[in-house]
Amino acid sequence: MDLFPAVDLLEGRCVRLYQGDYDRVTDYGDDPVAQARAFEEMGARWIHVVDLDAARHGDPVNREVIAAMASAVDIPVQTGGGVRDEESARALFDAGVQRVVMGTAAVEDPELAIRIARDHPVAVGLDARGREVAVRGWREGSGLDLIDLVRRFSDGGIAALVVTEIGRDGTLEGPDTEGLSAVLAATEVPVVASGGVGSLEDLRVLAGLEANGRRLSGAIVGRAIYEGAFSVPDALAACAGPTGGAR
Repeated sequence: MDLFPAVDLLEGRCVRLYQGDYDRVTDYGDDPVAQARAFEEMGARWIHVVDLDAARHGDPVNREVIAAMASAVDIPVQTGGGVRDEESARALFDAGVQRVVMGTAAVEDPELAIRIARDHPVAVGLDARGREVAVRGWREGSGLDLIDLVRRFSDGGIAALVVTEIGRDGTLEGPDTEGLSAVLAATEVPVVASGGVGSLEDLRVLAGLEANGRRLSGAIVGRAIYEGAFSVPDALAACAGPTGGAR
């Protein structure tokens, strides 16, 4: 299981939101490029970036910062937030992003995501409160069921599904293993878990999670790393699973 250290960008700064609430922001610094380099130096093999401004308002004010991050490291950068048309996806790929995460646009127009995925690696972000998937920076409910959407993207060439339980995001209270198991059982697409990781044991549980013979492809971790709950090297070891071997 791959570790995806997260860098969430708000007005060019590294932050974390509590349960997706823009009024409950924790600031972790003003140098996202240095943070990306640090994650690479610690051994991370991916970096997960979210443009919170673009997710909220559609304005890609952090695009230059994302480009600088992608050019500063030699590991792939996965980026989401406000990717709602082919032009915005293309701009991120041109900026050096390896994989784009589409949320609202993919939920509301699955064919758009599938069309872009024919030429570039696209992950679909499914952010849920319980079983209802939220859109527009988590501010609105879609009325659509998580598992129904998982199945919708099972045969469209999507590179991965990034599944977030909004109620656990930023809480450090543990991941939604029941919901993630249901997702694994419903699709053959690689699944990346997001939300709630607060300890190495949480990562070990995720690494061992299995449904229909399938395991998680990755886990996104943010606040736990920034607040020193564990180090990136220790997280990588936990993600490797009980055998201790690298995937």
